Amino acid sequence: MSNRLPAMLIAVLMPLLLFRWFAPTLAWQLDFWGLWLLAMILVGLPILYAEGAMAVRAGQQNLPVLGMQTLTREADKSVGWRSFAWLAVVLVMLVAGLGLDSASANGMEALSQLGVTLSVPVFAVGAVLTIIAGLLSLVGRQLLMPAIGLILIGLVVGVIQGIAGHPPVLDLQMTGTSLTEWAVAVLLALVCVGAGTGLYWYAYPQDGDKKPNMTRKVMPIWLTQLAIGVVLLLISNVSITALHEQPSFASLITSLGVLLASAYLMHIASLQLATVFKQFGIWIATLIVMAVVLAVVLIVKPSWQVALVAFLSLICALELAIFSGWQMKISHLRKSLNFASEGRYNVWRVAIRIIAPLGILLAILAIVMGWLGLS
Repeated sequence: MSNRLPAMLIAVLMPLLLFRWFAPTLAWQLDFWGLWLLAMILVGLPILYAEGAMAVRAGQQNLPVLGMQTLTREADKSVGWRSFAWLAVVLVMLVAGLGLDSASANGMEALSQLGVTLSVPVFAVGAVLTIIAGLLSLVGRQLLMPAIGLILIGLVVGVIQGIAGHPPVLDLQMTGTSLTEWAVAVLLALVCVGAGTGLYWYAYPQDGDKKPNMTRKVMPIWLTQLAIGVVLLLISNVSITALHEQPSFASLITSLGVLLASAYLMHIASLQLATVFKQFGIWIATLIVMAVVLAVVLIVKPSWQVALVAFLSLICALELAIFSGWQMKISHLRKSLNFASEGRYNVWRVAIRIIAPLGILLAILAIVMGWLGLS
């Protein structure tokens, strides 16, 4: 599998996996569409460029945990900045746990509709699925395509069922914007497309290119994210309604796809642990990741998992923006980005140093205010 193909597949997978958790009721609000597009341009796109530039600068160290070691040494910065890579690993494991929770709950409901009743609690099924996902994670990147295919089949059948039972009415509205809506828009522009999670790093190394064209690497990913996001926002109300009326076989197919997607994410986490701690090996690294994800599934409620994924994704993106915009040497980033003009580089530099961090901080503020009941 070529470097570029996994990146494109991740750009498809992450929205399919996470959009439903963050944008269930805003599809017909024109102001929200504007905020989301603004977040994709001002926050998501600069972050993708920064992530690509950092990966290219790290050379053959095409995993965040190794790449950040190279970058901090080269910039002569504190090892504390390497926390971005480890936070990204934790974030990936949290997303895997959230997926497994969803797969277990939806799978049990589908089996019940088929007349198969399991006399076990949902968390026990989640634990079994976590062990299965951990073993499947050893398969590696080959899990990506079947995971996407199965989720798409379930989604299409669910949408068809939803349209048949609840014909959608196009009712576009202009409503008042709020800080909370901005937070949702930023989350959709970051966590729901995998920006700032390190999942795209291995797609960026130069592969011998002396002058990599970063725009050719980043823009196809961003445009794919944008297209998938538009489709999911358009059908979000229909597909969310259909989740509870989805044919049982389609729900089982979706759950299987989510299981494979979670296994892939666990593979990414295990690979980084095994690469850094060579004494572990892939088997021990996989067992460690399985234990962490199992703890998440058994202990953390799904609603808290969503909150943790949201908050941690914003922290990761903020740290990446600050490190690339304020800590790395200007000459290193300029060479890695290889923009066609100095003007484009200057626009990106303003975005990554000021606009993107400010947008992320506003989103964090909205989330904290929501937790405190102030919004």
